[in-house]
Amino acid sequence: MVGLLISRLGAALVVVLGVCTLVFLLIHLVPGDPVEAMLGESAQPADREALRAALGLDRPLIEQYRDYLSRLVRLDFGLSFQDRRPVATILAERLPATLELALAALALSLLLALPLGVLAARYQGSRLDRGAMGVSLVGISIPNFWLGPLLILVFSLWLGWTPVSGREDPASLILPALTLGTGMAAILARMVRASVLEVLGEDFVRTARAKGLGEGRVLWGHALRNAWLPILTLIGLQLGGLLGGAVITETVFAWPGIGSLLVEAIQSRDYPVVQACVLLVSLSYVLVNTLTDLVYTWADPRIRWHV
Repeated sequence: MVGLLISRLGAALVVVLGVCTLVFLLIHLVPGDPVEAMLGESAQPADREALRAALGLDRPLIEQYRDYLSRLVRLDFGLSFQDRRPVATILAERLPATLELALAALALSLLLALPLGVLAARYQGSRLDRGAMGVSLVGISIPNFWLGPLLILVFSLWLGWTPVSGREDPASLILPALTLGTGMAAILARMVRASVLEVLGEDFVRTARAKGLGEGRVLWGHALRNAWLPILTLIGLQLGGLLGGAVITETVFAWPGIGSLLVEAIQSRDYPVVQACVLLVSLSYVLVNTLTDLVYTWADPRIRWHV
């Protein structure tokens, strides 16, 4: 376990360094000037140069990169170009909203996917199976930027059941979580079905049925329990992707999280905030995948012998 943890952390550090370098180069090389975004096109050249010097943007790119990495080692994300507040403070204000949305979407997807996948596997080839897989196909096909406005139109404007946007009301979480969790539930349901179908043909399942165990106990206590490894893999990948994929959903519903903060920072060319947001999402993705690898050793003791 210690060797596995060290190797995964080493690989994670390499990935994070690559992401930091790539993001730094991209946001400095793409068209757009943060000074112009802050002062406007009518600003005087002297004012632009003074602000560019104050922000450190007049220095060579290699010096800016070296300074950026040295601050990251100290966990210093710098100051926002827009409001001159520490970026770490801004992230701390926005992160709880993103975590709340991601966990709600994950819980919703599990509640939908596990029963659908297990029942579809149990009644393979039936109308229930075809219906469940048809629903999952629709869920995979619908993009968030289309599903979100559709849900707002139906449940907020026509029926008036939920708020349109924001985070002031607890009911505001329903539509964003449904939008973000639907796609994950659709993919997860198909994986659960395939994994459970593979396990249902094993000898231990036939033995459990021969002993007189109920079908529910066979499915949930034996089949699903032994089908968890590929399901855990997908959950880990999807959970990491939820934090990054929340950008569209948070923008549609004006949800005050990391995703909407990233969009605002890109529009205003706020380099420190953009870099910190992308770094946070990347770290979350790497952390979730590392934890998934460690959970493997707990879920399947056979893996410990190969570590």
